[in-house]
Amino acid sequence: MNLHFTPEQDQLRAAVRRWVERQYGFERRRKIVAAGGFEREAYAEMAALGLAGLCVPSAHDGLGMGPIESMIAMEELGAGLVLEPIIQSLVSATLLSQYADPTLRKHWLPAIASGEALVVLAHQESGGRYQVDRCTTSATRSESGWTISGTKILVAAGDCADAMLVSAQSGSNVSLFLVNPRDPLCSVSGHLMQDGSRAAEVVFKQVPAALVTADGGSALADAYAIGVAGVCAFGVGAMERMLASTVEYMKDRKQFGAAIASFQALRHRVADMKLQLELARSMSYYASLKLSSPAAVRDVAIARAKVQLGASMRFVGQQAVQLHGGIGMTDELPLSHYFKALTQLEMSWGDTVHHLELVSNSMGLEAGVLE
Repeated sequence: MNLHFTPEQDQLRAAVRRWVERQYGFERRRKIVAAGGFEREAYAEMAALGLAGLCVPSAHDGLGMGPIESMIAMEELGAGLVLEPIIQSLVSATLLSQYADPTLRKHWLPAIASGEALVVLAHQESGGRYQVDRCTTSATRSESGWTISGTKILVAAGDCADAMLVSAQSGSNVSLFLVNPRDPLCSVSGHLMQDGSRAAEVVFKQVPAALVTADGGSALADAYAIGVAGVCAFGVGAMERMLASTVEYMKDRKQFGAAIASFQALRHRVADMKLQLELARSMSYYASLKLSSPAAVRDVAIARAKVQLGASMRFVGQQAVQLHGGIGMTDELPLSHYFKALTQLEMSWGDTVHHLELVSNSMGLEAGVLE
């Protein structure tokens, strides 16, 4: 297996890293959080870099890149704790490319690639516990077309979105629909998340909708795979920045007349943090490489990666805060914001317990323990 990046992929990483370092500093992020957790200008800047169109086919004005390029971009965005949900653009572009009819693709994909349109996935419901087949939102078909009714929660940047991909029950199947959230029959209530990003609760009351695919189960499984791979890469970038800032702090912080970086016990803890980071990185690579595999293989790989990321993020985050001491919990220090972001990531697209169950269920015959 070739784990070397191509020159084009290295250029992508350098471009995203340069934008994060020069244009998305900690102070700008704080202002975006104070203003509501989403800035259209920042999203447009990322779209200008091509990030919104990474997974949009070149025939629809996108870059036509794949999972590895998406992983590279998400790592660098994670290092800067970027709030704007590029991962939603990766998901929506892939789902529309693979499942929508030519008319929808022609209308929405170029708009996603240019940053003109933010299309987000609305699939979570209260009590759903990450189960994609648990859907109480209903879809009804009449002579005039489809309408949907129900409530979705934790819709990323829902009150800023130009369109939503909404899962709804149509007969015995879960289908996926494209909905205009600005329709008068749609009620959107935005709120801040723990990490400072923006989400919304959306109530649909017979809102007109366009059918994307009747095979909503497969589409949502694809979305979850892309989502998990994205947050894994984002988490790796965030942990890498946390580790670097912790090492720098230990070089400056003195105790008993010496830098605490010279204390052997603390150096061992930093070594353990580095180990957990590299375990997470390898599983993030594994998840992204498996996105193009058959669904059964892909879904197990994704679950394994999310389990490792959950463990690594918890360990690295807690150790970084403890090695900083009391200052590690203050709002003025970026570290505390990284810790909150990792905590939220652990529960995004299925928490560790959910994915551990998926891994456990897949192990039976493979492990040679159960007959």
